[in-house]
Amino acid sequence: MATVTSYGAAEVVTGSCHLLAIEHGPRILIDCGMFQGGEENSNYNRFGFEPSSIDYLFITHAHLDHVGRIPKLVKEGFRGVIYATHATRDLAEIILLDSAKIMQEDYETHFRKAERRGKENEVKAPLYAEEDVEETLQLLWKYPQYNETFELQEGIKVTYRDAGHILGAAFIEITYSENSLERTIVFSGDIGNDNNLVMTNLEKCTHANYLYVESTYGDRNHKDVEASITEFKRVIIETIHKDGNVLIPSFAVERTQEILCILKEMHDRKELPECKIFLDSPMAIHATQVYNGYCELLSQQCQDYKERDGTIFDFENLVYTPDVEGSKAINEVNSRAIIIAGSGMCTGGRILHHFKNRLWNPYNAVIFVGYQSVGTLGRHIVDGARWIKIYNDEILIKASIHTINGFSAHADQNALIRWIMEMEDLYTVYLVHGEEDKQVILRSVIENALDKKAHIVEPEELIYIG
Repeated sequence: MATVTSYGAAEVVTGSCHLLAIEHGPRILIDCGMFQGGEENSNYNRFGFEPSSIDYLFITHAHLDHVGRIPKLVKEGFRGVIYATHATRDLAEIILLDSAKIMQEDYETHFRKAERRGKENEVKAPLYAEEDVEETLQLLWKYPQYNETFELQEGIKVTYRDAGHILGAAFIEITYSENSLERTIVFSGDIGNDNNLVMTNLEKCTHANYLYVESTYGDRNHKDVEASITEFKRVIIETIHKDGNVLIPSFAVERTQEILCILKEMHDRKELPECKIFLDSPMAIHATQVYNGYCELLSQQCQDYKERDGTIFDFENLVYTPDVEGSKAINEVNSRAIIIAGSGMCTGGRILHHFKNRLWNPYNAVIFVGYQSVGTLGRHIVDGARWIKIYNDEILIKASIHTINGFSAHADQNALIRWIMEMEDLYTVYLVHGEEDKQVILRSVIENALDKKAHIVEPEELIYIG
């Protein structure tokens, strides 16, 4: 008998953290991510388990909502073995160090403001510091290869398979023996959308008895990726032709690299009007360098660019601005600029400065190319806000707002159903990583179209497997 308890990403999208406890066997944590948006205060809660009791941590991929609380886990006693692909480890290092830096900067800002009011004791300390990240990176890490099954312990076999989501992402198959019978449980992590821009396609999963699957877009299907690229190009071309600027809040990992590939293709085809393109995100710049080093894991188009140019993403007119001075200098470019900056959900980062300087201008455009969690500034704008507050300044939104969902790195409803259909001997599908109203729709589709039992996992619900 085994049990699974979800301490995050249950009836919400973020905070991925699932504890698999195998009877007379190890305690395995699958991901330990940060809550984002309206759930972010949950990051300060104690774990619902003793971190020192965890034997192994399996990481599906390096997005913050899947790795963001690992240094907190280590800080509170975890000393087990971490399994992740090499690429995931490289990206996680960038993301976690950036996370620690941002939390420290936010703490210092809030502390100074609170100190003037005599309420400095009310300011929460950062979840962890850079030294906690360094300690995490010094633990024992092991690097499974895609499709190579390894024995974790006697009677427990594990296989990482390509999830087609971001560089290094995997869904994880865990097979264990129970009363002389083998049972297989699969944790999807986040699975990809098969758009072929940067990543290879999601691998099939042909066997699973129990499936924990993401449901971020379980209620809908994405716009066709070609239609999305066409719309993206249209907004870029029209805005630049009227001497406006395009602001793209973008996630540093995967989405930024996809946008760069599209812009590079536009440049090659002479579709791109004369303009300057700024990648104004130190983390995105570092992530792009990591992607460039794992060309063999990327799409054929990326491999062709690398062979032709010696680099996947660079092209004429693309400017990297890793330092603050370079970022500030973008303010001097009044028109015909494309600015790609984090954070993807506009919860912080350099995009806020560009919003403050350019969101009020009706000649400018904002293109949202990723999911916006409930409670984030990005979601507020997408939902039609007329005014926003940035650094205590009220900003009237006059720029045109565009949401293009076809770039999503998440599988949509049809893709999820196709993936699940391939699985033989599937008893139960457990829905995680999604908002509850969307999960209700996906559950109905799974039960009616596939005739499979589907269950929406509740926070900290103890589920018996087997």
